[in-house]
Amino acid sequence: MFATASNDPDVLIGEIALAGLAVALFSRLLVWIRDAPVKPDPWDAEMEQKMSSPETPAACHRCSVPLKSDVWFCPHCNSAVGPYNNLMPYVQIFSEGEVLRNSSSRHVRNRPLVMVGYFLLTLALCPPLAPLYWVILFKNFRNRQTFNPEPTKES
Repeated sequence: MFATASNDPDVLIGEIALAGLAVALFSRLLVWIRDAPVKPDPWDAEMEQKMSSPETPAACHRCSVPLKSDVWFCPHCNSAVGPYNNLMPYVQIFSEGEVLRNSSSRHVRNRPLVMVGYFLLTLALCPPLAPLYWVILFKNFRNRQTFNPEPTKES
């Protein structure tokens, strides 16, 4: 049914040459990554000490409101913020719901790769409802709205 591999020595040499070329390109990529310039640390020593201090409260990743240590959801924006919420099966559902809710309410970056990610995520999480979600998602991306975080009110 399928053609068998040729016993021609020229084909074998060509395959070895292609494998060698692939290894050489991969090693060159690794060298390029290793030699890439390192971005400078934006924090000075004082800020680093404050950030690593146990007295510094955690902050919400969405609205930057200081959080207590025993909360699973932000009291200001209801975002899932627990330290292990993506590892716990029940609480993980809320994180996934937040991701899907954000994409349907115009709080996302407007990039094609992001759209593909949402497309695949809905296929994995809820295949029967995926077409309905895709209509909302495509309508949202067509409107070209980008993520602009709401300014937080400092107290």
